[in-house]
Amino acid sequence: MTGNNPFSLENKTILVTGASSGIGRAIAIVCSQLGARLVITGRNQERLQQTISMLSGSDHVMFSADLTLDNELESLIDFVPQLDGFVSNAGIAQPLMLQFVEKQDVDNLLNVNAISVIHLTRLLLQNKKLKKGSSLVFISSINGNQCAYIGSSLYAASKSMLNGFMKATALELSPKGIRVNSVQPGMIETDLLENSSVSQEDLEKDKLKYPLKRYGKPEEVAYATAYLLSDTTQWMTGSNLLIDGGYTLQ
Repeated sequence: MTGNNPFSLENKTILVTGASSGIGRAIAIVCSQLGARLVITGRNQERLQQTISMLSGSDHVMFSADLTLDNELESLIDFVPQLDGFVSNAGIAQPLMLQFVEKQDVDNLLNVNAISVIHLTRLLLQNKKLKKGSSLVFISSINGNQCAYIGSSLYAASKSMLNGFMKATALELSPKGIRVNSVQPGMIETDLLENSSVSQEDLEKDKLKYPLKRYGKPEEVAYATAYLLSDTTQWMTGSNLLIDGGYTLQ
């Protein structure tokens, strides 16, 4: 990468959560290809090591942590250097009809998808881990922000909570030159989808609901994330980047 390429991530250190698979892994790979030094985290150490082995360049580091546990979150904060970028991607999906939801389901999903993100962002800021001019990107969803699905009340609530947090944080951090944006994908082809209880036939039917007649790919979310991390978006904050194959046009 040349120094005058505004899309380059050279000389940037970027933290990516949920980097052990899927979208998070794709984000780490793409950022490394653009020259960034990666700090990746997730709960599965073996899969994190696999991600590290896929990255371009060197000096990348990993830290296994459950972000819902205070002691592991604090250990991660101690571990990370000063950052030019932070991508919050860790999350879970747990389809449940509201009448069958238990309190622990609510606590678990909101903790993983939103509350732990708030705490991690808070601690990064309070411990001065975010450089002036850094970029924060939250991987959100069209679900809960642009539309909703039956059985997704908890997931939708977590993603809309994340979106509200992103907007207010963008305002608060703007005097520091720190920008905060989100990416809102539609359905993305990941291992989670392959291991779901939904039949392949039903998935193929669902793809036809998208004007572009397919689901997104993890790398397509990664390219959008890298764009928000790069110097090309220095005048973007509080924005939602919609990547949904045209689904919400209808």
